[in-house]
Amino acid sequence: MDVSEAVKRRMSVRAFRAEAPSGEVIREILDLAKGAPSGGNLQPWRVYALAGEPLADLKTLVAATPMETPEYDVYPPDLWEPFRTRRFQCGEDLYASIGVPREDRPARLRQLAKNLDFFGAPVGLFFCLDRKLGPPQWSDVGMYMQNLMLLAVERGLDTCAQEFWARYPRTVGGFIGLPDDHMLFSGMALGYRDETAPINGWRTRRDPFDAWCEMRGFEAASG
Repeated sequence: MDVSEAVKRRMSVRAFRAEAPSGEVIREILDLAKGAPSGGNLQPWRVYALAGEPLADLKTLVAATPMETPEYDVYPPDLWEPFRTRRFQCGEDLYASIGVPREDRPARLRQLAKNLDFFGAPVGLFFCLDRKLGPPQWSDVGMYMQNLMLLAVERGLDTCAQEFWARYPRTVGGFIGLPDDHMLFSGMALGYRDETAPINGWRTRRDPFDAWCEMRGFEAASG
């Protein structure tokens, strides 16, 4: 599989099979992902990988824990256009794929709560960084995560990045033994996609190229 194919296949999978990849494979892709760029080679990422009993114990813990105050805003308050419409459309398409109407708030909350189970994935990952670092290092962690997601696809695996876990910073931090000078940025579900699940049958929409890119100084395309 080449990089273009991996980019096209990668999606946020929200239903996984119970089959677990080997620890050897997980270690391999976590290690290879460290080739991500980082300014000044700071390598700001700190990663915790859970499976088996530790993952089950965490799921039990968070299932009985109220949501906490996040340490950062996943989205800016009062989201504006075009971002507001993009987020709204994403949610509408997701819930439409599983037949949940907008007015059925309990069903929507039940779907949201599946984040706590990593959507059934057998591997849960957490990405953290020193809280004194700034936005450039946050972007470096994001590039590490993208490397990881594409490497997973190459090996027949799938992922779902979950900033949802920012809602449980103290509980997750305490469970994984995160140092006080570090903060939780994101979680990620990893495993084998359930191809039969309707929620995995749709893709988020993308704006056309000319809506977000300007090319200057290039020769006009021929043909």
